[in-house]
Amino acid sequence: MARVTEIRFVGYGVTDLEAERSFYTESWGLREVGEQDGMWHFAAQGSDEPYVVRLRQSDDKRIDVIALAADSRDDVDALHDKVVAAGCRIIFAPRDLDAMGGGYGFRFFSPDGLPFQISSDVARGSKRELVRWDAVPQKISHIVMHSPDHKAMVQFFIDVLGFKLSDWLGDFMGFLRCNEWHHRVAILPGPPCLNHVAYDMLSVDCMMRGISRLRQQGTDIKWGPGRHTAGNNTFSYFVTPAGFAVEYTSEVEQVDFETHEPKVHIPGPQVMDQWGTGVGGPQTMPHPKADAGLFKPAAA
Repeated sequence: MARVTEIRFVGYGVTDLEAERSFYTESWGLREVGEQDGMWHFAAQGSDEPYVVRLRQSDDKRIDVIALAADSRDDVDALHDKVVAAGCRIIFAPRDLDAMGGGYGFRFFSPDGLPFQISSDVARGSKRELVRWDAVPQKISHIVMHSPDHKAMVQFFIDVLGFKLSDWLGDFMGFLRCNEWHHRVAILPGPPCLNHVAYDMLSVDCMMRGISRLRQQGTDIKWGPGRHTAGNNTFSYFVTPAGFAVEYTSEVEQVDFETHEPKVHIPGPQVMDQWGTGVGGPQTMPHPKADAGLFKPAAA
């Protein structure tokens, strides 16, 4: 069955492009790989995705696109048909893409109005093998979003995009997988918007060294370091100059994509943070509000 199999990149519109560029290269640890049509692209050193972040200057802070991967052109076409059948608004139908990395894909708005792209046959970029103390992201780990009908949105990802449910945190946070990793997407209640984008670090040591670099450069931790229960991953959350939340994580649980059975984790301090050592908490994260780009197409 055609389904999404991975995350590619997140595209942002920001009001201070230079501040965000500096953050991702000098503080966060991505590598700038070029500009095309006024959009700047940043790759993770441990991934062969051509880029994982795309930035452009914008009058509003907004999400331009959340890009996901499928395995083939046939899968892209089949997913397009499923998205259409689900009643979603199509931004453009499957076509050869002229953005950096090329490929074949389509773009649509989710039922909530967030812009998504699904593509295959994207050119591979360069990567290197990371080692202990390399305090830079390997790749995007997962994306967390808010939805005013979060249970319906969880079902949309399952029924239309082919994700599987991994776990619930209470009845308010659904964790979804599209491959062997416990979660690639999670959904929370709230106005339609991004909650955060998480990046895999090679190890806890790499995460801690990355925290140190960020603090030395003036970006203090909002919540963490700690270890969640759902997914068993470590965490540390920060906020970019534009106000988007980002996370360093490591040791996300691997599960069997086909057979893993979901369970419900009862919320509590040692469920949110098994170590119980982290500073801050969810209340320190940016307050969710509807994204400025809902149902407004951005540059392709």
